[in-house]
Amino acid sequence: MLIVHVDCRVKRECADAFKAACVENARNSVQEPGIARFDVVQDMSDPTHFVLVEVYRTAEDPAKHKETAHYAVWRDTVADMMAQQRHSTKYVNCFPDDPGW
Repeated sequence: MLIVHVDCRVKRECADAFKAACVENARNSVQEPGIARFDVVQDMSDPTHFVLVEVYRTAEDPAKHKETAHYAVWRDTVADMMAQQRHSTKYVNCFPDDPGW
């Protein structure tokens, strides 16, 4: 399992549109066989701060995800909404074990 947290900060006026685009991308992403989970979370104290929690089954699955049409739509839709460049941190799974996902 590969867990990726994508940290996003968006322009204040774009927060609702960004959230809607992310939820639509997540709905499609969880249909991919290589994705175990795809969460969209919003900071309660800063509504312009989001984290995407992406759980991939293999190290190759993020690249496959980025080849999908729904990812391309999301990427292009949110490009001008960003207040700063998004960044990601990669994690390995500790608990639950992989079948627990």
